[in-house]
Amino acid sequence: QVQLVESGGGLVQPGGSLRLSCAASGSIFSINTMGWYRQAPGKERELVATITSGGSTNYADSVKGRFTISGDGAKNTVYLQMNSLNPEDTAVYYCIAVVRPKAGVQYDYWGQGTQVTVSS
Repeated sequence: QVQLVESGGGLVQPGGSLRLSCAASGSIFSINTMGWYRQAPGKERELVATITSGGSTNYADSVKGRFTISGDGAKNTVYLQMNSLNPEDTAVYYCIAVVRPKAGVQYDYWGQGTQVTVSS
């Protein structure tokens, strides 16, 4: 089993910054990709950003230039630095990890979610 523990959410004013962290632990042979999705009230869950084990990143158009994803392979941890936040970024942010518990097998694991609220 694999556990993802997220931290760093909270309330921030428009224009402010937050940094989310997500640490994976458990039965991990290797991690292919880690990243973040978000879900706002009444909306579908959407991709925010991902990073592969090789360091390749992918961002939603809505966050390009404002958010930066990074990872620490030794700690199985992914970070999301969020700058210039606006009310449209308000959502529950979910960490995802594509994990190989052993060679040849791959599963997606999700964190419990952390609330980010951007409001004055």
